[in-house]
Amino acid sequence: MQTSQTLRWHLYPDTAELVDRAVSAIHRMAEHAILARGEFSIVLAGGTTPKALYQRLVPLFTDWSRWSVYFGDERCLPVDDPERNSRMARDAWLAHVPLRPERIYPIPAELGPDLGARAYDDVLKHVGSFDLVLLGLGEDGHTASLFPGQNWGQRMDDPMALAVRGAPKPPPERVSVSANRLSHAREVMVLVNGAGKADAVAAWRAGERLPIAAIVPDAGVDVLITTDAWG
Repeated sequence: MQTSQTLRWHLYPDTAELVDRAVSAIHRMAEHAILARGEFSIVLAGGTTPKALYQRLVPLFTDWSRWSVYFGDERCLPVDDPERNSRMARDAWLAHVPLRPERIYPIPAELGPDLGARAYDDVLKHVGSFDLVLLGLGEDGHTASLFPGQNWGQRMDDPMALAVRGAPKPPPERVSVSANRLSHAREVMVLVNGAGKADAVAAWRAGERLPIAAIVPDAGVDVLITTDAWG
């Protein structure tokens, strides 16, 4: 795995076109992975732009029984809380396609940050490289629930899932897949939209030490970004 980040920037005029291109790319990756390896593993992000993307995946023509779905992070809330990433993904997409329930792996963050992280670490130990990791970018440069000033799990001996406390956005307790584990992916796609992200994007491009810059897959990172976020 690389120690520095290779970035490919893809600029789009608005969120609608960004989502269109992301849907096409995911479909292409899924079909290639299923043909080459018999399955497609994807790590999901939370947020409004991923939600719009997930809704667009519902009519996709694919062998859903070959998909395996993981999550990049989760809030320590009850299972059915509407603020959970797993609940959002289920309502927007997963409940509407014939995915095999045993191939959907939500983070059990309802157990609390420590137990939830240990449980998900045990799950990920049995998983190879992800085919695709979807990520977002926060206005402070965070991704998943890896925040500035906290441990991002960049070392090889760090746990694959981290207990997060004191998150600057509520709720303060979360579970996040580590930067090192997120980097073990054949493809990483970051979705960035909105003028509010422009400062974070500028800091990222300038090489500042941000959580998003800790994701260093061998194949590089594709950033799908709207022109207002590019700034």
